[in-house]
Parts: sequence; C-alpha cells; structure tokens
Amino acid sequence: MNKGSINVSVENIFPLIKKFLYSDHEIFLRELVSNATDATLKLKHLTNIGEAKVEYGEPKIEVKINKENSTLHIIDQGLGMTAEEVEKYINQVAFSGAEEFINKHKDADGIIGHFGLGFYSAFMVADKVEIITKSFKDEPAAHWTCDGSPEFTLDVADKTDRGTEIILHIAEDSKEFLDEWKIRELLTKYNKFMPVPIKFGTRKETLPLPEGAAEDAKAEEIEVDDIINNPTPAWTKAPSDLTEEDYSKFYRELYPMQFEDPLFHIHLNVDYPFNLTGILFFPKLGNNINIDKDKIQLYQNQVFVTDEVKGIVPDFLMLLRGVIDSPDIPLNVSRSYLQADGAVKKISAHITKKVADKMGSLITQNREDYEQKWNDIKVVIEYGMVTEDKFFEKSDKFALYPTTDGKYYTWSELEDRIKVNQTDKNGKTVVLYSTDKDAQDQYIQIANEKGYEVIFLDSPISAHLIQKLEGLKENVTFARVDADHINNLIDKDEVKISKLSDEDKEKLKTQITEGIDNKSYTVQLEDLSATDAPFIITQSEFMRRMKDMQATGGANMFGMGSFPEMYNVVVNANSDLASQILSKENDDERKEIISHALDLAKLSQGLLKGKELTNFINQSFNKIK
Repeated sequence: MNKGSINVSVENIFPLIKKFLYSDHEIFLRELVSNATDATLKLKHLTNIGEAKVEYGEPKIEVKINKENSTLHIIDQGLGMTAEEVEKYINQVAFSGAEEFINKHKDADGIIGHFGLGFYSAFMVADKVEIITKSFKDEPAAHWTCDGSPEFTLDVADKTDRGTEIILHIAEDSKEFLDEWKIRELLTKYNKFMPVPIKFGTRKETLPLPEGAAEDAKAEEIEVDDIINNPTPAWTKAPSDLTEEDYSKFYRELYPMQFEDPLFHIHLNVDYPFNLTGILFFPKLGNNINIDKDKIQLYQNQVFVTDEVKGIVPDFLMLLRGVIDSPDIPLNVSRSYLQADGAVKKISAHITKKVADKMGSLITQNREDYEQKWNDIKVVIEYGMVTEDKFFEKSDKFALYPTTDGKYYTWSELEDRIKVNQTDKNGKTVVLYSTDKDAQDQYIQIANEKGYEVIFLDSPISAHLIQKLEGLKENVTFARVDADHINNLIDKDEVKISKLSDEDKEKLKTQITEGIDNKSYTVQLEDLSATDAPFIITQSEFMRRMKDMQATGGANMFGMGSFPEMYNVVVNANSDLASQILSKENDDERKEIISHALDLAKLSQGLLKGKELTNFINQSFNKIK
C-alpha cells in the first residue's frame, strides 16, 4: 500500500471546495458522469487510430445507489488509469487545480459553470471517495482512497475489467443523493443528451407476440437496462438526416409540458471561426414576452450547463426555445466577463445573422404561410429590429406591416402603396397605424374613406419600433389613427370652409370648455365636413406614445416620470350639433347636450366606465321612456 499527502499548500482545501460550491453542490454528478464520458470517448479515439489494442465494444456508463452502505457509484468502461496515472492526475494535477480555481474565482460575481472542477467536486457531497480503476494497458488495477483530508492511500486492486468506478461515501448532510428520484432528476437535467448511454437501474419491457400466436397468449416481459439519456440528440445530426417529425419529437423531448408544435426551427451548425451547433424553435408567441418560461438550454459537448443564456443569445431571441451547444463558450468565469468575451460576441452575432437569413428564406419560399404565422413571430422580429442594428438592416426583407383590412406589406411595398396619397404638405410620408381595430374603428373608417391605408401594430414592442423607424427611415412619420382628426394627421393644406364666424367659434369653444369642466380634456375646434362626427376624442401622438413606451420600460429615459391622461375633444364647428349648442339660451340645457355628446365620444373610445357609464345608460333609458 502506498500512503501519501496530496501536494497542496492550502491544508483545508476540501472544506473550501464544499463551502465555495455549496449552492451548486448537485453539479458533482454532472462532473463525474462527464469525466466517465470523456474516458469512454478517449478510448474510442485511441482504438480508432490503433493506439489502444482493445475491443471498444458498446460501452455504457452506470450509476448505482447502495443505500445500505450509503454509497453512490459511477462506473464506466473507458480507458481507465494506471497507478502512476492516478498519482499524476488525481494527486498532483487535480488538487493543485482545485486550489488555483478557488483562489482565482472566490470573489467572482456568479459563477455560471464549473467545468474543470471535475473529480474533486465529489467532496462537496462525500466524506470519503474511492477510485477503483483498470487501464486499457496491461497493468494492474489501482485503488485510491481519500477521506477528505490531504492524506490518501493508493493500493493494487483486484478489478479485472477495463474502466473506472468512483465510489462516493455520501456525507450525513447530503443523504438526499441516495434517493433514486433525486439522482434520476439530476441525470435527466444535466446528462439527458450525453453521447454515451447512461444506465440507471432496469425497467421491464414487453416483447411483441410472435406471428400466429394464440389469442390468449401472454406477452413475455423481460428486464432491460434503463438508459436514461439520448446519446444522439437532433442537434448533433445533419439537417439533411432529419425530418419535420424528428424536429417536432425533439422539441417535445426538450419541453415535455409543451403541447403545441413550434412554428418552425433554425438549425445551427458552425465550425469556423468557432464551434457551435444547436436548434432554435419559434413557438407560438402572440404578444407574449415572457422570457422566463421554457428557456433556451446551453450545453457544452452535450452536457447541460444552464438555461441562463443572456449574453450568449441576443436579448430578442431569449423569447425562442431550443438548444445551443458550443465548446468555445468560456464557462468558468463571471457573467460580466462572459458578456465582454470576444468569442461570445461573435457567437451572438452569428446567431442573429442565422435568424435573419432564415426569416428571409421563409418569406421567399412561402409568403402566404409566413403571413399566417406573422402574428405569432412579430414580437421576436420587432424586438430584434429595436435592439439589434444588424438585424434591423436586414429586416426590410422579412418584417411585415399588416393593414387593418388584412393585407400584409414589407416596408418597401408599404412605401410604394402610400407615398403618393399619404404625403403631407411638408413632404413627410405619414404612416397611419392602429393598435386596437375595434376601439379605433371609427377613425379607421374615416381614414379608409379618404383612401388611406392604416397598418395594425398591436405588439408590446410597437411604440419602440415606431421610434426606431422614424429615426432611420427618410421623411417618414407615424401617427396613430385616433391621434387627431384625419385632416390634421395628413395635412395637405386644403382650403377649409367655415359655417361659423371667428367670434362664434370663440364663443362655442368657451361654452364647451365650461360644459366639460375637466382639465384632462382640451377643446379643439375644426372646420370639418358636415358628415363628420360632431365630437371626436383624440390623444396627442407624443403623449400617448410616451405612455406606451413607459409601459414596456422605455419612456423613463426622458426623465419625465408618469405621463398624465390628457385628451383632445375635437369639435366639428360645421356640424348641426355645434350650431345647436350655440343657439341654446338655457345654460342647463346647453350643458346637458355637451355632456351627452362628450359621453358618446368617450363611449366610442372605451373611456366611459364605472359610474359614468351607469349614469349615461340610466339617462339614455329615461330619454326614451
């Protein structure tokens, strides 16, 4: 037997490991299974190149629980180690690496991955660890034992089959790792797609009945290995080898609680200037911008790392689902370093480009299908246009602007459609838009009667998108269709005919202002057609847009705090109702007409609520008794 001390200067390295990594102590299993996988794949490589003169076979990794002995076993059939290699890789390299890692990262703000901790993460949950290993080389097996102090023993073992068995004597405060459900949960979480089959217990399988079997014949049940992982997940295969059904099946494998198929997928496969594989799925989103549900999963060589992928995946794609696998993403560092890392920035930029290219090909291949899916993908596209300049530059090819009557235009198509008819006296092309077709129907109809197109923008990102488009598109301005009377929204400097004198207008404005008596409403007289509505309520484009942006976290940048509810009451000075108000001598009668007209205008905008609505309904019934 060989006894010795692990060569580290920090005597209490094991308590440090346990304390430092305590919040993530469950990752010990990921690390040990990953090591077993590495040992298996390395043996495969050595047999392929003829360096290992052994039969590779069909190796698997086995995880076993022994509750009686309070031990957890991780067994592989990989290349194994000689006693000399145990001395080198376990006693010298591993523990000096542990000390270096802890010293370097003990102040890091949120370690997001602990690859490299490897074997010694076992001491987070075990008060004694054994290694029994037999190398593929013709040398005796070795048995290494350490009880969590710097002392170890290294002896000859009687193991005859190739590979390594790690035995963890689970500590008193970590007994949960002797529960089958817990180990199964961790293996499913971290090792679900490892490239070597992982056995955890057995399961019963019913054999199919042979042809011609009797009707009352009983199918035979056999016990088989319970392989808990899929060693060849979809993202490791070439797109040409996969069907739509394969992608759909894999989506369900990733998100078992998802019952709707994704709209489409993007298969990532890059080997230069970095390695990156993965599949991103577009789910049906509508106007949902919840990024905390069914997140994109990050893997390194098929080992799950995290679903906190901010910094690696552009913000706007956090709404998608799927998998990214890359060995080039630095994981043993803080998030702040990750976001500044050059390789990560290139990966993020590449993913953005791939998504833009995919959108461009989808709309080209099947425009009708793309239009039908637009409502479920627009949040992602608009978010990307607002936050990623490179994505915005490509978006003219695939971003759609639907109209309130169901047509879909790209930006260039929309411009061609409206440029002549919707350019105002200042040479600005005015894009009219609606955010609620039902609430703004009156205004949409008025615009349509003039031959104007009204586009429909109802996503939570729309206000920010409009700001971006106005800033980058030449001679273009946006106006919500109910922001003012249509003649003012697209001012063509047309001659207005007025029925009332300036004196009468001033008198009418004073009477209506006094009749409304509400500081939230500003009276605005307009010389409109006699067929236009007598009273229309509008809201300033600037004020309403700032409120919309504030609702999605963008308006406070102006330092303006909360925006008040302010409305304009546009009064048609040429209407019969305006003349009737002027002619009323009785103040009470005049105020009643004004109040009723305002209520009707508010009702059309969905602004009449609560007691005001109840009173209006009661008064209306009284009038028709």
